[in-house]
Amino acid sequence: MSFWFELAASGLITGGIYAVVALGLNLQYGLMRIMNISHGEFLMLGAYATWLAYTVLGVNPLVFLPAVAALLFLAGLAVYAVCFRPLAAGAPSVEVFEARSLLVGFGLMFLVQNAAYLAWGADLRGYSFLAEPVELGGARFTENRLVVFAFAVAASLALLAVLRFTLVGKAVRAMMQSPTGAQLVGVDTATLHPVVFGAGLALAGVAGALLSMVYEVSPSMGEPYTVTALIVITLGGLGSAIGCLAGGLLLGLVEAFGMHFTNPSLKMLLSYGVFIGVLLARPRGLFAR
Repeated sequence: MSFWFELAASGLITGGIYAVVALGLNLQYGLMRIMNISHGEFLMLGAYATWLAYTVLGVNPLVFLPAVAALLFLAGLAVYAVCFRPLAAGAPSVEVFEARSLLVGFGLMFLVQNAAYLAWGADLRGYSFLAEPVELGGARFTENRLVVFAFAVAASLALLAVLRFTLVGKAVRAMMQSPTGAQLVGVDTATLHPVVFGAGLALAGVAGALLSMVYEVSPSMGEPYTVTALIVITLGGLGSAIGCLAGGLLLGLVEAFGMHFTNPSLKMLLSYGVFIGVLLARPRGLFAR
C-alpha cells in the first residue's frame, strides 16, 4: 500500500510544478494571445538565479523565492515593452499577432538559451538542499520534494484567489472572456497587459527556483517544460486557472503510473498520447466550462 501511495505522491509533486509553469503561460496566452514559446527559458533563468544565490551568496532558496519572482517580473515588463508591445501595435488582427508572437517567442528561446550557455556552459549545476529523507504514510520522500510540492500548490492557490476575489483578477478574467467588452467598461489594457505578462514570467521563475532544489540545472532544461505547459493548458482548458492546477496534477499522475507500468523512457510518449487524446475527444479541455 505504501508503494502505491509513494507512486501517487511522486506524480502529484511533479504535477504541482507542471501547474505553476502552465499557469504563467496560460495567463499570457489566455489574456493577450501571446504564445510565448520561450516561457521555459525564463524558468531556467529562475533556476540559475537561485543556484547562484545559494552557492555564491549562501541565501536560503526558500527565502530567495520572492526575489526570483520580482526579478522575473521586471524581466517580463522589459520583454513585453521591447518585443510584444510593438507587435501588438502593428498587427492588423489577432491572428496575425498570434503568428508573429510565436516567431518572436522562438527567437527569444534561442537567444536566452544561448546566452545561458555562454554564461554558465553546458555542465549540469546543482546543490544539496533539504535532501534528508522523511517517512510519510509509510512512504519515503526527500524533504525538498515535499517542500517544493507545498510551495507549488500554495502559489497556484494564491493565483486562483487573486483571479477570483480581487478587482485585478476580475479585470483579467473579463479580458479573457471579452477584450472589447472589458475595454468598454473601463479596464486599462495598456497597464494590465504588461503586468500580466510579467506575472507569467514571475511564476516561471518561481517554478525554476523550486526545481533547482530537487534537480540539476542546465541551459536546456526549460524547453521540455514549455511543451509540458502546453499539454497542461490543453488538459485544463484555455484561460482556466483551476483547470491548469487540475491538469498539471493529472498529467503528473499519468506520467508516474504510466512509467511504472511501461518504461521510464516512454515519459514523453505518454504525455503526447494524453495531449492528442484530449484534443480529439474534448478540444476545449477536460475542465473547460
